[in-house]
Amino acid sequence: MTGSIHPRPENLAALADTVDACQAIVMINLLKFRVHADYPDGTRCSGREAYATYAQQAYKKVREAGGEVLYSGTVHGAVIAPPDEDWDAVILVRYPTLEAFRTMIDNADYQRIARHRTAALADSRLLLSQVTDE
Repeated sequence: MTGSIHPRPENLAALADTVDACQAIVMINLLKFRVHADYPDGTRCSGREAYATYAQQAYKKVREAGGEVLYSGTVHGAVIAPPDEDWDAVILVRYPTLEAFRTMIDNADYQRIARHRTAALADSRLLLSQVTDE
């Protein structure tokens, strides 16, 4: 797996054209933790510990944005996946709109918190889902 950690502005911009701006979204987080967190200042802890620090602080920002954590759990293995994919955790987070999510991640307070996420993760995926009328 290649390390994908940060949201890409061009991906968010493209997604804005495909979702209903007035409907809630659910972000599906797939997480692979580093064995040892990678803090620039040399702080020593595991990736899981660094992510727990991030989550404790970030979940407050999620709530301030009108969001909620719907599910958080450990991944035990894949039923359908390429053989080289291996995830440690999955988290589903609902936001009232894509704009609420974008505003949250652009917030300076959130960006300071995100350093823990960066230190914690070896790889991640962030998938946007939205209920659609069919």
